[in-house]
Amino acid sequence: MKSANLGYPRIGRNREWKKALEAYWSGKLEEKELHEELKGIRLQNLKLQQEKGIEVIPVGDFTYYDHVLDTAVMFGLIPQRFGYEGGTPDLSVYYAMARGSREAAACEMTKWFNTNYHYIVPELGENLEPKLTRNRPLEAYREAKAELGIEGRPVIVGPYTFLKLSKGYAADQLENWIDRLLPLYGQILRELAAEGAEWVQIDEPILCTTLAEEELPRIARIYDKLAQEAPGIKLFLQTYFEAVDHYQAVTALPVHGIGLDFVHDKGRNLQAVREFGFPADKLLGAGLIDGRAIWRADLDSKLETLQTLVEAVPADRIVIQPSCSLLHVPISAENERTLEPVLRGALAFADEKLEEVALLAKAGRLGYDAVRSAAEGANHARRALQQSPSRNSRQVQQRMAALAAQPTSRPDSYEVRSKLQRKRWNLPLLPTTTIGSFPQTPEIRSARQKWRKGEWTGERYEAFIKEQIGIWIELQAELGLDVLVHGEFERNDMVEFFGEKLNGFAFTANGWVQSYGSRCVKPPVIYGDVEWTGPMTVAETVYAQSLTDKPVKGMLTGPVTILNWSFVRDDKSREEVAYQIALALREEVEALEAAGIGMIQVDEPALREGLPLKREQWPAYLEWAVRAFRLSTSTVQNETLIHTHMCYSEFHDIIDSINALDADVISIETSRSHGELIESFEKNTYDKEIGLGVYDIHSPRVPSAAEMGLMIDRALRVLEPAQFWINPDCGLKTRKYEETVASLRNMVEATKQAREKYAIKA
Repeated sequence: MKSANLGYPRIGRNREWKKALEAYWSGKLEEKELHEELKGIRLQNLKLQQEKGIEVIPVGDFTYYDHVLDTAVMFGLIPQRFGYEGGTPDLSVYYAMARGSREAAACEMTKWFNTNYHYIVPELGENLEPKLTRNRPLEAYREAKAELGIEGRPVIVGPYTFLKLSKGYAADQLENWIDRLLPLYGQILRELAAEGAEWVQIDEPILCTTLAEEELPRIARIYDKLAQEAPGIKLFLQTYFEAVDHYQAVTALPVHGIGLDFVHDKGRNLQAVREFGFPADKLLGAGLIDGRAIWRADLDSKLETLQTLVEAVPADRIVIQPSCSLLHVPISAENERTLEPVLRGALAFADEKLEEVALLAKAGRLGYDAVRSAAEGANHARRALQQSPSRNSRQVQQRMAALAAQPTSRPDSYEVRSKLQRKRWNLPLLPTTTIGSFPQTPEIRSARQKWRKGEWTGERYEAFIKEQIGIWIELQAELGLDVLVHGEFERNDMVEFFGEKLNGFAFTANGWVQSYGSRCVKPPVIYGDVEWTGPMTVAETVYAQSLTDKPVKGMLTGPVTILNWSFVRDDKSREEVAYQIALALREEVEALEAAGIGMIQVDEPALREGLPLKREQWPAYLEWAVRAFRLSTSTVQNETLIHTHMCYSEFHDIIDSINALDADVISIETSRSHGELIESFEKNTYDKEIGLGVYDIHSPRVPSAAEMGLMIDRALRVLEPAQFWINPDCGLKTRKYEETVASLRNMVEATKQAREKYAIKA
């Protein structure tokens, strides 16, 4: 019984990866230096896995931005607008696809299944001819062997997952694209076999989504062909995030090993192994350690699952591994010294999870006595946290017991509310606003750091924040925006900020994970019962409102997003934790309204990403997610305008649930996929107000007023001007001052032109 890993965090122990990328983008680091920096991180990652006792180490999971983008570029699938003329693509083309350039808009970015990681969506235009530009898995395999003597297992995104996550081709072209890509996959595998590689890990998480029966022959054809193309190498088919629906069909594929998730499968993979057995000619990759959570494993429970597997699969054909890549968790809990000991003792980040994997493999070889002490230590740590006061708040328990009596509907329908709201606010046609945040400059970050370190007093920091608010309130008025925001200068992160002010949350010192590109986030840890302890946003919002006659929105992060962007306790259902957060946020909404703030935005950018991978489980999730949002927002007066915001996702299949949120205005990220979302409104009626983002804030590129005008025109083909708001597609926190002002100025100019054009129609 061996130990294996499926992927390791890329960002470096102190985010060296992020810093190197951003230094290169800003011209402070030469390309040669970038390669040297990233190679050092890559080799350090491999060496650490070896030192932790991992016997099967993945290579090729490291990236310069995103692993799906890597696959597209490796196959030369580069849209013409990026000026690629063949050969090995250089970094300027690679990063232009990810971030955009002066000449070309970036490729679309969306969620990696139901995680908070974002991948770059491949574009498969009809005029693109795939070709192998470089064999990245081969390069990774050679490097690990030459530099560290590691016989690594190369990792590659599987052909079916890659194609199903791509865009730009019609459904009836899928077979053609399979035929065009399979020879390239075959070439990669043959070159690896010639180099001496024994195994290749092919990631096919798409097999854990809801697949139709008619897709199974297509999948079988893919793997039949790969087996024929490269008979000299062993294929390890890796699935994760859920159970495979068609277990017998998947396990019959002509591969040499199959990895299954025994953490997030809801027991279905385990049941399938018990009911149908497992092929005698394959290895089973047993995903027993949770690759997405930060809690120490219940090793006794894991060993029970392992014993069940051993009854169906010989121990020498089982490989112990995490449930998925460890990309989704921080690197090490070793230095989290500021946390309460009872909490710290219950944590396991990537490095600790590798130790748990090695420990389970040891138990599988030598028996329970060999790991008894470690198992008992893990159990003691988990019990101590469960019995702590933080998880046993009587007040929260009483509120949850009375949950059924809590209102989840506004006083009147939207039809009634909208008339009262328009009378109160008297906004112009196509009102303009932003999503909430403005640039977090080095000066702002430095001020926050000085305050946290005690170098600045609270009074000095508060005065600084007020100064920033004043600057941007004046600037928004000068630009001509209609509904203003205070800018969120006091906030480090849209989830962390609220978690710091609510009971039940804890914060790590170095618990960073990659969100997209170089963007790293430090998710809060929801470890206890969630309670509101007092106003969190009122002072800054009220101050901003005192500086202007225009409305200023109160800005909150919604309960489902706080849930989905945090590491959540594992002793309660996610639904119950969402309701705890919702009831706490309701008190903040009521405090804002009581202070005279009549527009309140409760952002839910992560609502869709929480969708289960199985479509049959969607209704239950959406029901409680919508209920949580409405618990937060339903006690305000009719005249109070509730906004919400969503981003980075496909929305057409949850339009009904978006409508059910009963927000008066919703803004949605659409700049990278504007036309596709508009199609949703061509097919579905939406009767509330909506802002479709008219420019991409994730790119430094400044779009022209004419370009934004085209987006406005497209939206107004299917939406009434009276419904439509104009805004960027997301917050502006990560952008620089100059590009922010230039883009907003163009947005306001595009709006003026649209108002003239559509005034008669309105």
